[in-house]
Amino acid sequence: MELISSRNNPKIKQVRLLKERKARLASGLAVVEGIFPVGEAVAAAQEHRVGVESIFYAPHLLRSIFASDLVDSLASQGVPCYATSEEVFNSIADKDNPQGILAVVRPVSYSLDELSPQNAPWCVALVTPQDPGNVGTVLRTLDAVGASCLILLENSLDPYQPGVVRASMGLVFWTPVVSASFPEFISWARRNGYNLYGTSARGQEDYRHVAYRKPCVLLLGSEREGLSADQRVACDVLVNLPMGGRATSLNLAVAAGVMLYAMREEIEEKLE
Repeated sequence: MELISSRNNPKIKQVRLLKERKARLASGLAVVEGIFPVGEAVAAAQEHRVGVESIFYAPHLLRSIFASDLVDSLASQGVPCYATSEEVFNSIADKDNPQGILAVVRPVSYSLDELSPQNAPWCVALVTPQDPGNVGTVLRTLDAVGASCLILLENSLDPYQPGVVRASMGLVFWTPVVSASFPEFISWARRNGYNLYGTSARGQEDYRHVAYRKPCVLLLGSEREGLSADQRVACDVLVNLPMGGRATSLNLAVAAGVMLYAMREEIEEKLE
């Protein structure tokens, strides 16, 4: 087994370049790092949700039998698997104390027009999200409750940047993620008969006392300013999360989690 031992190797340079948004958008590729996220990406590839282009691993760092078996299995399927020195792997890793495995993948691209009440009955929409950790955490919660997709509105955040992939634990590859302008989103929602539930401190309905019905979209505003006046008006129901202390709002991912589980309980009761 020949190790890639130079940080100037062309393949290593390409991986390093994919840390930049411009390179990801131009190539359609993304980087997945860590045993569990890479495992999720490989599993998603079996469902044709993502393509695994190549694997990079550092034998001296890779102490997981699961990960070693994963490399062997992918290599046997013809996926290029490149062994690197520890130093070279550290140069392409995005976090300290890396686990020794990284994948270059090609996520499937989705558009808003591909989504409908038939294949996406329960969606989450975020307005101008800024924090990759919040977006990744929302994706994990969305997956946990069985919601269908994530819509990023007026968005400048790349859903396949390393921070989102890491925070989602690779679940970003299992969930359709689309970007759209707010007018495009509202037109799509109205055309397809979605019930639009927005969250706001100005909401008149306690989130615990709402009869949530599919098809539906949970709409959450920006981390800094929440929903604008026009966005609030566009909602069918505007709910609030009661605040009992000095805080006036919750973190975006926390608010999404509270809302999604409340919606899940109500929706499941209607199905029984």
